[in-house]
Amino acid sequence: MDWDDVRMFLAVARSGQILSASRRMGVNHATVSRRVSALEESLNTRLLIRRTNGCDLTAEGETFLKAAERMETEMLAAQAMIAKVDSAIAGTVRIGAPDGFGVSFLSPRLGRLIRRYPDLKIELVPVPRSFSLSQREADIAITLERPDQGRLISSKLTDYTLGLYASAGYLKENGTPERIEDLRHHPRIGYVEDLIFTPSLDFSAELLRNWDTAFGVSSSIGQTEAVLSGAGIGILHNYIAHEKDTLVRVLPEIEIRRAYWTTYHESIRDLLRVRTVIDFLQELVREERGRFV
Repeated sequence: MDWDDVRMFLAVARSGQILSASRRMGVNHATVSRRVSALEESLNTRLLIRRTNGCDLTAEGETFLKAAERMETEMLAAQAMIAKVDSAIAGTVRIGAPDGFGVSFLSPRLGRLIRRYPDLKIELVPVPRSFSLSQREADIAITLERPDQGRLISSKLTDYTLGLYASAGYLKENGTPERIEDLRHHPRIGYVEDLIFTPSLDFSAELLRNWDTAFGVSSSIGQTEAVLSGAGIGILHNYIAHEKDTLVRVLPEIEIRRAYWTTYHESIRDLLRVRTVIDFLQELVREERGRFV
């Protein structure tokens, strides 16, 4: 049995598609298909049901997946042992992050990490959704809650705060709310309700029983841009809004507090490159703690 064949199988099993797996592995889809077929031949069993729109695991595939993941864990542990001997910090680390934190904070600062370790490659995926660490969608995820299930390791990165904001132009034309009830007379900007993937993002429920979003944007960066345009009043991250000169804090006594957590799968806890990136994230936040709280 060839370990590369097993790696290809894992990629397909996790993505559900040969094409998606090939993109993740950096090879063409024909190679992935051939490798998985070779693995099936070596095991003398069928692992995948191949369809035009994706792949499903057979019962044997489900069984082998568990064994393949144990093999992967051992391989990662071996890499970690080698890293301890050869202390070279190299390879790829993918970071999944909420779009606000990923775009506004991490993206301008991760270049420093690359300059420090030229053989390290960083992939930042800043999108407004959760990441599956067990399926290796990311090596490290910045999460909005501490996970309580799965073989995951998590530690608090930082607390952060949010407040109500409007553009100066909007307030000049429409007046400034003096009480929380006054918000009902203004168009309110918030998340698209049925796309809120974690209760931590339901900020508006803490302020008004019925926020009744007039302009829904399923992205914190998108909400910031909507408020900047004068579309209404929104709940924005203070560390992002403070950088926008034309934004004005509304009802400044109202503050919402949340936290970011660094989370990763326990199977990669000893990989030097992963530990290095996690330490760097902690370093960044320590240096700029005042931006968040």
